[in-house]
Parts: sequence; C-alpha cells; structure tokens
Amino acid sequence: MAAPRSFLWTRRIFLTVLTTFVVLPVYVMISSSLKPLEDVSGKFQWIPSGLTLRPYADIWETVPLAHYFVNSIVVAGAATVLSVIVAIFAAYAVSRYTFRGKRVFTVTVLSTQMFPGILFLLPLFLIYVNIGNATGIALFGSREGLILTYLTFSLPFSIWMLTGYFDSIPRELDEAAKVDGCGPVTALFRVIIPAASPGIIAVAIYAFMTAWGEVLFASVMTTDTTRTLAVGLQGYATQNDVYWNQVMAASLVVSVPVVVGFLLLQRYLVAGLTAGAVK
Repeated sequence: MAAPRSFLWTRRIFLTVLTTFVVLPVYVMISSSLKPLEDVSGKFQWIPSGLTLRPYADIWETVPLAHYFVNSIVVAGAATVLSVIVAIFAAYAVSRYTFRGKRVFTVTVLSTQMFPGILFLLPLFLIYVNIGNATGIALFGSREGLILTYLTFSLPFSIWMLTGYFDSIPRELDEAAKVDGCGPVTALFRVIIPAASPGIIAVAIYAFMTAWGEVLFASVMTTDTTRTLAVGLQGYATQNDVYWNQVMAASLVVSVPVVVGFLLLQRYLVAGLTAGAVK
C-alpha cells in the first residue's frame, strides 16, 4: 500500500531540516578555516570573498599541535590496546565460567556507567597525587596516568559488550577445540577471538573515540608537555584575540583520524554493537 502523499512530504521536509542542521556547522567550519582572520572575526560571510590555505600552515606554529598530536595518538592508542586486551580476558571468563561473585562483578561493572564522569575527577586527582607522594610514581600530569584514567572509562562497557558477544558464540566451538587438544587460552585465541572480531573491533573503536575526544580529565590531569589535542585547541585563544580560522582548521585536522577510521570500520562497529545488544 502506497504511503499518503502528505506523509511523504512531511518526511522529506523533516529530513531536509535535519540534514541542514547536520551539514551547516560542517560548512561553517570548512569555510571559516579557509578565510583570513579578519573575515572570521568580523561580520560572518556565508560566501567567502577570498580563500586561503594559510590557516592550515599557521596551526602548527601558533601552538605545538604536532606534539599534542603525538600525545593524543600515544594515549588513545595505549588506552585502546589495554582496554581490548583486558576486556577480552574478562569477558571470556564471565561468559564461559561460573565463579563466586560473578553476578556481583557483572552488575558492578555495568553500574559504573550510571554515574557521570565528573564525579570521579576529584577522587582520581587525589589518588594520583597521593600515589606520587608516597611512591614517586608520577601518575598526575603524565601520559601513563591519563591512559589509566581512560581505561577506567572504556573498560566497563567493553567488558559488558564483549560478554554479550561471546555469549552469542556457540559453546560447541569450545568443545570442538578441546577435542583437538586446545586448552582454554588456546581456544580463546584460535576460535573465540576470530569469531568475535566484529565485536572486538567495535570495542576498539569505542575505546579510541572515548580517549581521543575527552576534554575534562585531560584538562586537569595533564601539563604543558603531556597535553592532548582536545585540550591543546584552547591554545588558539589568547588574552587579546581568538584565531577562529586556525581553530576551525585545527578542528578539521583533529577530526580526520576519527572520521576516516569510523568510515573504514563502520560495518564492524554496527555488527558488534548489534550482536552484543541483542544478546
């Protein structure tokens, strides 16, 4: 049965308005990044009078953007790798074994996602400072401390999602691996992980995006030498002026790794989230 014409026009108008709200900020960002500073700071012009690539060259000189880039890649990459490794072993244990406190562990892991992250800012700050004073291990203001912080954010959701994905894998595969002489760890690496690759990739994407764009903890837990990109963008605002064209250009450069990675791995992310959610 064909849909009423009024419904079709309503849907078209709604989608047009929604697309406009999505595309318009992107257009403003791109066009502003190609304008001289005086054309951005003054009255905004929808159609640029002149285009220049100078802001894309200046962003590397106004602030040490390359250094911030390295910090973000190291922190986000390490947090992603550690989160995936720990989540695989923890989810495998929860999915395949019965042990005392299993339900309490599962509920505790999931309940941590109910609290806003800002509640953990002051406790983590005090913990890191006290550990540094007592042991000399510098967690506050270091990449290692920030990696550990992001690990606490991404790990609970990663364990929960991978547990659901491992539950969807038939246990007959484990039994077949045992018949072939594989132990639990060997079966995990040779059978379970290859079968759960979409879920693992989804967890990796989630962990990386969580660490890449986080601002609150990075602004408190870092120093000038360990600052990440999300916080480093504030360097384009000085007491006298704000380099809006460079802010837009740097924002586009920062977004490229995440956007490209998401587009390349989108089908794995959807498959992983869907399988874990259905279970």
